[in-house]
Amino acid sequence: MRRALYPGTFDPIHLGHVDIATRSAAIFDELIVAIYDRPAKSLLFTTEERVALAREALKDLPNVRVMAYSGLTVDFARQVGAQTIVRGLRVISDFEWEYQMALTNRQLAPEVEFVCLMTRQEYAFLSSSILKEVALLGGDVSRMAPPNVIALLEDKRQEMEQRRGPVPLVSLRD
Repeated sequence: MRRALYPGTFDPIHLGHVDIATRSAAIFDELIVAIYDRPAKSLLFTTEERVALAREALKDLPNVRVMAYSGLTVDFARQVGAQTIVRGLRVISDFEWEYQMALTNRQLAPEVEFVCLMTRQEYAFLSSSILKEVALLGGDVSRMAPPNVIALLEDKRQEMEQRRGPVPLVSLRD
């Protein structure tokens, strides 16, 4: 059985992620979407919320499982018996980071292959950071995320407004 791991923070999952997962599920017998529970970045959603959002967004893919993990990705790949790690690429700067990570993972686990899929053009601009910023400022994200994600983002936006007033704008360039 060809099993692949698609790791990430998925804070939250968006249509670009869904596209990579869907295409990976067509290539591999089983795909595990692995949600990292301790990234070195600020999160809007808890690990449990991110897992639930991903499970709902990917529920129509029968050979996809969603699991949370911590520690090294290659260790988790070994733990679940994944022979391949899948990543999505949007822009050239993604390639540099993914190339560095692939080489690092090859050093740590030479038996695990690393595969990158290019995003579809309509999602090349999309990141979880952009999705969150647009949604939390009340913008239309209907072509960026699954309906369950949009609903929870709206709940978070309303919750933030009730606590602190309007959601502060944070530049993605800082």
